[in-house]
Amino acid sequence: MKYLVYSASPQRIICLTEVFLMLIFTNISSSVDITYDVEEGARKGTFIGDVAADTQLLNSFPLREHRLVTFNQLQPKTLTTTRLFNVSKNGKLYTAEVLDAETLCKYNTECFKMVEVAVQHEQSFVKILEIRLIINDINDNQPEFPVKQIDITFSEDDSKGLKRSIPNAIDKDVGLSNSEITYQLNKEFDDPFSLSVSKRVDGKANLDIKLEKKLDREQKDTYKLQVIAKDGGFPSRQSILDVFILVTDENDNIPTFSLNVYNVTVKNTYRRDKPVVTLTATDLDSGKNGEITYHFSSETPSAVRSMFEIDEKTGGIFLTRNFSFGERKTYKLFIEATDQGNPPMSSDALVLVNIINQHNTAPSLDVKFVSGSKENTAAISEGVKVGSFIAYVKVLDNDVGMNSEVSCELHHDKLQLLSLGRKKYKVIVKNRIDRETESFIDFTIVCKDEGSPPQRTEGKFSVQVLDVNDIQPQFTKDTYKFLTYENEDPNFPIGFINATDLDLGDGGQLIYSLLAEDYSFLPFEISNFGFISTTKPLDFEQQDVYKFKVFVRDNGTPSLNNTAHVIVEVMDENDNAP
Repeated sequence: MKYLVYSASPQRIICLTEVFLMLIFTNISSSVDITYDVEEGARKGTFIGDVAADTQLLNSFPLREHRLVTFNQLQPKTLTTTRLFNVSKNGKLYTAEVLDAETLCKYNTECFKMVEVAVQHEQSFVKILEIRLIINDINDNQPEFPVKQIDITFSEDDSKGLKRSIPNAIDKDVGLSNSEITYQLNKEFDDPFSLSVSKRVDGKANLDIKLEKKLDREQKDTYKLQVIAKDGGFPSRQSILDVFILVTDENDNIPTFSLNVYNVTVKNTYRRDKPVVTLTATDLDSGKNGEITYHFSSETPSAVRSMFEIDEKTGGIFLTRNFSFGERKTYKLFIEATDQGNPPMSSDALVLVNIINQHNTAPSLDVKFVSGSKENTAAISEGVKVGSFIAYVKVLDNDVGMNSEVSCELHHDKLQLLSLGRKKYKVIVKNRIDRETESFIDFTIVCKDEGSPPQRTEGKFSVQVLDVNDIQPQFTKDTYKFLTYENEDPNFPIGFINATDLDLGDGGQLIYSLLAEDYSFLPFEISNFGFISTTKPLDFEQQDVYKFKVFVRDNGTPSLNNTAHVIVEVMDENDNAP
């Protein structure tokens, strides 16, 4: 593969690309393909290339015979076909006409023509050269719209996203980049339009002017836009389509409240014949379209509507009754203003009515234990760590002002009350808890407000301390001594071992076993109640004293254990003859 650069000017070769030379010479036969580039618009007689030199075909012949090799362009099918290129006898290739890519090639693809050249040696056939000449398109055409100006209409009632079609531009250039068109919209910054460009199946563009937001003819009734079509050539060429937009009128003005949110505060004993607030809405339309009535919107709950009423003509809102202590402090009313147009148009506003309570009532407590509770009694494990969270306390007070400011206290050596913010607390473990010392923890939370006089409330609570296996079984003695006689039957009682465990449940259930100190056989056994008995008759003459240990463990997890010493002395009987 070989790449050459040739000139398309009359003086020098500038560009020759993709010259594929696959030269296979056998005696005098060869096969050669050559590709040249020539620029569109090159003058007639522009030198393109030296076919003889570029193909190195003459290298197959002795130097003295080079003059005998001739090159002849094969004639087209008909004599009426215009010849675009000339080849001299010695292989020089020239343009025969001014080349126009748009005339020669109808599609936006690579534009090229084929020339066949017969190579002869003294009238003898040598080879047919297939020469491919690529005509490089120059950007000599600008995009063209079919018209210079177009008028379209939008209604101020049209929805966002509505489109109006406009014509696309066409570029006669055949080069891919020279004929590729991009569009942009020239408009004022706040003009509510955009340009929508989509591709058709034939590759051309569909252009639409797209509405980006609702129009208001009362604000502006005409717009002038410019659609600019640019090709991809260098330098780029462009053309402009002027788009004039007329906005047609609709009944599109809605009632508008003076405020979006009305926030009013009244006492719970406010007069029912005096409006809490009067709403005002205006409508720029005239006649029926500008007449406004007021009513509750569907967003207002029926329970709230029962407490208020509205004058549909004036927009005044009235109480239907006085409010008692304990009712909600703030009410949300959604009010709708509707004109009398066809169809009617409406807008809404939010009214927040804050009811001030004139009374000072005692705060109330809401206590939630982590472990759950029943009748103010909860449960925690004695193994709980210091600082552990056991309860969440929330104070409720419907008063206002200083009457609603509340502080709480808890005085106890095991528990502590810490603030989490306004009217919120947590109860944590202050010191280590031992069930064996204290199985129930009773405590009181006291809260009072800042009213004058202050109102006070108390909450009494109890926490049951659940046992964990933290107590080791304890014997009543370190060493137990027992006396027994020899020759007694098996299961003869020896004595009672007593151990205790203050833990509850499995942690307080004890299991006994015997341990021989020298790993010898013990003729004793112990029950789960601590009773030691013989397993066979004892013989004083064989062994008169037994020393061993008793092992006790509880059933807790993990299990705890202890040991004690046992001494059994065997008393002699007169069982041996002299």
